[in-house]
Amino acid sequence: MSLDNQTSFPITPEGRWQPSPAHAPFVVATIVVAVVMVWLTGMGQNALAANLMLVDPRQFPWEAFSTLAGRIDALSATLAGGQIWRLITPDFLHFSWTHIIFNSVMLWFLGSQIEWMDGRARLVTLFVVASLASNSLQYLVSGPLFGGLSGVVYGILGYCWLSQRRRRRFQFPPALITFALVWMVIGFTPLPEMLGLGRMANEAHLGGFVAGLAVALLSPLRGKRWG
Repeated sequence: MSLDNQTSFPITPEGRWQPSPAHAPFVVATIVVAVVMVWLTGMGQNALAANLMLVDPRQFPWEAFSTLAGRIDALSATLAGGQIWRLITPDFLHFSWTHIIFNSVMLWFLGSQIEWMDGRARLVTLFVVASLASNSLQYLVSGPLFGGLSGVVYGILGYCWLSQRRRRRFQFPPALITFALVWMVIGFTPLPEMLGLGRMANEAHLGGFVAGLAVALLSPLRGKRWG
């Protein structure tokens, strides 16, 4: 593709990734929905937030979430009631501006590259698989009180890292993956709580990252932008 029309090509003549919203509409829509949900849910603090959780904690005694068997029973009852959308909607719950800003920046930086280079269908598939893996694993370990796009972001990181080894096309510093993995390991220690950062959704990060690796490993490389 010619570089002459810079409004339709997101890579500058110097080789820098510089997209506009038109290059990644799915990413833009995801970020917009997440930001709107931050406002509508009062940063995850009002009744609407419970409607976005994987299981509505108001519908079950809290003791039900104290054991794995109880969590599975509550999830089974929720899904049997037709609330399949809850497997995805925890992605759009955020509990601080730092939380939503970091996830949005990472989603825009790497997600836009996937949407442009590998196609929107690939990104949507990655989004769904990472969401299902990260939300389900986090719920089974800790119950319904979690949210955020972090699992999807880790899925995108895993996908970009492994797929990049098969065909170089994404722009990101190698240190980014190292930092993300170190941060995930730190999340499994008491350090974040000692620093006042609260408990991290560590299992969501792990589930999303593994899901991203799986999509990269199992998906054929058929990016429409690069031959």
